[in-house]
Parts: sequence; structure tokens; C-alpha cells
Amino acid sequence: MGPFTCLIEKETPSILVVDDVQSNLELMEAVFLKEGFNVYTALGADAAIDIFGRYPVDLAVLDVMMPGVDGFELCSRLKETSDKRYFPVILLTALSDRKSKIKGLESGADDFISKPFDTSELILKIRSLLKLKSLQEELDHSENIILTLAVAMEARDPYTKGHSTRVSKLSTDFVSFLGLSEKDRDEMKKAGILHDIGKICLSESLLQKPGPLTKEECELIKTHSVLGEDLCRPLVSMKKILPAIRHHHERWDGKGFPDGLTGRDIPIMARILSIVDSFDAMVSVRPYRDRRSVKVTLETMKSERPLGQWDTELLGYFLEMMSPLAEKGLKIYA
Repeated sequence: MGPFTCLIEKETPSILVVDDVQSNLELMEAVFLKEGFNVYTALGADAAIDIFGRYPVDLAVLDVMMPGVDGFELCSRLKETSDKRYFPVILLTALSDRKSKIKGLESGADDFISKPFDTSELILKIRSLLKLKSLQEELDHSENIILTLAVAMEARDPYTKGHSTRVSKLSTDFVSFLGLSEKDRDEMKKAGILHDIGKICLSESLLQKPGPLTKEECELIKTHSVLGEDLCRPLVSMKKILPAIRHHHERWDGKGFPDGLTGRDIPIMARILSIVDSFDAMVSVRPYRDRRSVKVTLETMKSERPLGQWDTELLGYFLEMMSPLAEKGLKIYA
């Protein structure tokens, strides 16, 4: 075996074929092997789930009409097991009624092929879904790189280490408290991690300067929100969080930066970040002062509520969420 054999085999897509008829499995296995795919076959749901758990499967082709656990249920289970990883599933079915197709969509199926199926059509759909899967994995990889970069950037400075992770966690908790959707929580989590990513473009000496900043240095620091937006813009998956990154230093009264937005013109994710970012800064140690307690910080924010920095309604909800926790003490600020 040559030194690159494992790499080549890993890049060859693997297909899981599930049918309760052995001859059907053999036919599809032969077709897929001829097309250059790795193939795993299973005569039912139990064997399919076992294979899925043990081997790197990229796509599944499932027969719908199987005894016991049918293709709809198996599709749901495979999708659930794959968690957030994109895993394409094609259902093979002789059923053509609308109700069956709706049931297939509800189970998470990505496409349908009617029996008897056309081999070229099936291969075309498989290659299309595998390409989509590959693009999704590249996107996830790019996201992971930039998220890791944001955390690594902060680790250089003992005063900001962990800031974005804490802001991300608390912002996500706040979004949940507000009753927003799971999708909003996922986006808020990313926005919290990346809100200060633009600082990676600024010099370490500037970011860690212990004394007062000059006017020019202050203006340079302010560019980090726009620089962060520019860094994240190439990733399509970051599109919805770009306004949060750009505008998290805007003020309700219009005296913030970079665009001087006012009131509800400031995107809600940016308004949430503004509150949580300020809170974390107050309870953290800085070169020019010691940390404040959670209780004192909340009292300070409450007293400054009318001064125009934050959305007063959102701040009210934040104080409501945090007050019981302040009495117990927050683990992330212990």
C-alpha cells in the first residue's frame, strides 16, 4: 500500500444503500461501484444504523417500503444522528402521491427517485448532492478557522482573554431569554465570538497600551468594527451577522460608531451585543482599573439606563435576566 492510498480512499465518496430485497442491493451496488463510489449495503434499518455509526458514509439511498422501520423513519433517524453535519438522503419509492412526498420532506429527505428508477438520473442527483455536501464542509471549515482565530487573538492579551467567548455565551443566553428562535441563537453565538475580530488587524502595542490613548489612537481602535465586517464578508454563512459586527458600538442616542445610527435603526443583534459587551467589560479586569462585581455592574447599568447608550427596553430585559443570577454569582465570572 502506497503512502497516499489512505488519502485517496478517504476522498472517495461512500454511499449507504438500504433495501429489504437482496437483489436490489446487489444491482445498486454494482451501479455505484462502476461509478467509482465506495458502497455499503444494508438489508434493513438496524444494519444501516450500525454501518452509519462505524463507517464514514457521505450519502444514503433508502428504499421507502421496508418492513418494520420504513425509509421515512430511517431517514429521520440518520438525519438526527448526523446532528448539524449535512448528510444527504435520497428516497427510492414507488409511491407518487402528494401525501407520501410531504412525509418524505418531513423526514428530512433531500431528493426522491421513483421506481423503476433511471440509473443516469440517480447518479446525477447523487453527484449533485455530494457536491453540495462538499461545499457545506468547506464552509464549515472556513467558519471554524475564523472562529478559532478570534479566540486565539484574544489569548495574546491577559486583559481580554476569554472576552468574546463570554460575550457569545451570555448573548446566546439573552437571546433564549427573549424567546427568539434557535437559528437566532446560533447566529448570536457566532456574532459574539466574532464581534471584535477586526482587532486582529491592529497592532498589539496599541491594543495593550496601558496609558491613555491619543485621539488618533482612539480613532484607529474604532475601525475594528468595520475591519471585522470586512474580514467576515467573504463567508456567505456570515452574511446575517455582519450588521452585528459592524454596529455593536452604535449608541441608542446616535453618538456611537461607525455610522452614528440611532434607536431601532441599529440592528437588534448589535443592540444585544452592545449591552453584553459593556457588561463583560465592566466585570473584567482592565489595565486602568480592577474588576467590578456583577451586582455593582448591574446597578451601574441600571443607573445609566436613561443616558442614551443602550436600548432601554432590551436593557430592562437584560437586568431582569441577570438579577437573580447576580445574587448567586455567575460561574463564568467567578
